[in-house]
Amino acid sequence: MSELRAFTPREIVSELDRYVVGQREAKRAVAIALRNRWRRRQVPEDLRDEIAPKNIIMIGPTGVGKTEIARRLARLSQAPFVKVEASKFTEVGYVGRDVESIVRDLTEVAVNLVAEEERRAVRTKAEERAEERVLDALLPATPPAAGFTPPPEGGETREKLRRLLRQGTLDEREIEVELQEAAATPSLSIFTPQGVEEMGPQFKDLLGGLLPRRTRHKRMKIPQAREAFAAEEAGRLVDMDRVRELAVQRVEETGIVFIDEIDKIASSATQRSGPDVSREGVQRDLLPIVEGSTVQTKHGPVRTDHVLFIAAGAFHVARPSDLIPELQGRFPIRVELASLGRDDFVRILTEPRNSLVRQYRALLETEGVKLDFREDGVRAIAEIAWRVNERTDDIGARRLYTVLERLLEEVSFDAPDRAGAELQVDEAFVRERLGTLVQDEDLSRYIL
Repeated sequence: MSELRAFTPREIVSELDRYVVGQREAKRAVAIALRNRWRRRQVPEDLRDEIAPKNIIMIGPTGVGKTEIARRLARLSQAPFVKVEASKFTEVGYVGRDVESIVRDLTEVAVNLVAEEERRAVRTKAEERAEERVLDALLPATPPAAGFTPPPEGGETREKLRRLLRQGTLDEREIEVELQEAAATPSLSIFTPQGVEEMGPQFKDLLGGLLPRRTRHKRMKIPQAREAFAAEEAGRLVDMDRVRELAVQRVEETGIVFIDEIDKIASSATQRSGPDVSREGVQRDLLPIVEGSTVQTKHGPVRTDHVLFIAAGAFHVARPSDLIPELQGRFPIRVELASLGRDDFVRILTEPRNSLVRQYRALLETEGVKLDFREDGVRAIAEIAWRVNERTDDIGARRLYTVLERLLEEVSFDAPDRAGAELQVDEAFVRERLGTLVQDEDLSRYIL
């Protein structure tokens, strides 16, 4: 596996600050966990396998940034990442997804991640091959007659076309392209409950090799043809056996699993019957994966000893101590995330690189409508979102989406007819459209 960039904890927190407002304790915890992965690779080999990741439980209400922190962490470290909801799993013997599918999904993500990296690495060579295929289509080869030597001008013509092709002069010309379609692997669900999920890649490749590959012919403009040819050539240049090997290694060394709603499978301390039995069963099924075990996937066996698990839950009813002791012990780091207030909403609306204000401004600019969010307007939006959360269900920053959609509904609908318009989103604008609605608690409950 190629060495990924080693960020310091301070750099990690700084990067997370660009997307997630507040929650410093949680950011510091995941930053240390990520840095520990780099530290582990620097220790002597005989000690390396003994150093297990320090898994984390994030405790806090919905919409305060738990998932976003984990997702951004994975993106920063170029690590395979999956988010799963604990409540969707059931213990073995019950209907539902088995917990080992978490590792299979994570491995599939890693394969796609590594394959894309490998395709980028061979992109230049693939584009060179694609160019030759376009030239072949422009100059279809015809076999010379017996005893006939083709004139040297043929090579010159090809080079002239190559120059025109690179200059873009031929972009409007259409050519006939022939592309291969991957052979579909038949369903084998009659042989195994997971179909081909547990079968080795060699067996799947054998099945694919026995099935004929279909080709399709299509007329395309030259830029589209070059792109299609380049994608096909990149696929041929990538060694999928190497991709699988690197992907499994990437999962084992850097994989991150985010288990949401873990509080939903916590068993009540006073009840150990009915639904609580099933919840405890899910915990016991999760335990081997979190502790470290080998899971068979279609890309080969995957060990989970050094996968980082980040669990999260609101824990309104249950508590972390209601999880079975063995599972509690596998999540030694616990951080609490604070509820969001008015000032947090103001920062969320304006500070992150992907802030909602920037998103809505960019969306309406595509229609030629300019939105000018004034400071008092942003504060009014934050105030309304906070009040609705206080009076109804607290859904954190997600409330900002519903408030903004309601606020700009009319503008978004009329935008195609208002090209060139400028709209000032100030406090008066916000109060005019949302003030009455927010005062009606029944309406705000159902609409906001």
